[in-house]
Amino acid sequence: MHPNDHAPFTPETLLKRLDALGIDCPTVSHPPLRTVADSRAHREVFEGAYTKNLFLRNKKGRMWLVTLLEHREVELKALARAVGAGNFSFASEERLGRYLGVKPGAVSPLALINDQGGEVIFVLDRGVVEFDRVHLHPLDNTRTSTLLTKDLLKFLEETGHVPELLALD
Repeated sequence: MHPNDHAPFTPETLLKRLDALGIDCPTVSHPPLRTVADSRAHREVFEGAYTKNLFLRNKKGRMWLVTLLEHREVELKALARAVGAGNFSFASEERLGRYLGVKPGAVSPLALINDQGGEVIFVLDRGVVEFDRVHLHPLDNTRTSTLLTKDLLKFLEETGHVPELLALD
């Protein structure tokens, strides 16, 4: 049995878990946001980090979630070299569901709660931690939650996914 073969957290159970950890995360509902452009078009709050998230695999089948500031341009070969992955390709929708329990468009570091087998390596753009707050989808791209960045790091530690910080400047 695969370590991540379990019922994934739902947005509601994730938000309850964050609350149990003492993490405040105001959440707003909106039309589905699948891309950075969609997010920008519906944005009402402009302070804080907005991200894009890449779910990647290498030829050996290792999985990575890479969270970058939304404006970052990244070349997959260079990114793979920077994290010692060999070569990257985008992971399939099936792998996304299996490892993170979400569908395309709903990927965020909060989905790491579903990687209970600890199989996904998490890489975080160092630029994200320079912001006090970060805006993320809580497993559903029809909602956005705002967390203090220090609370996101606390959550990640709780899930066993301390990020590898990557400097991109």
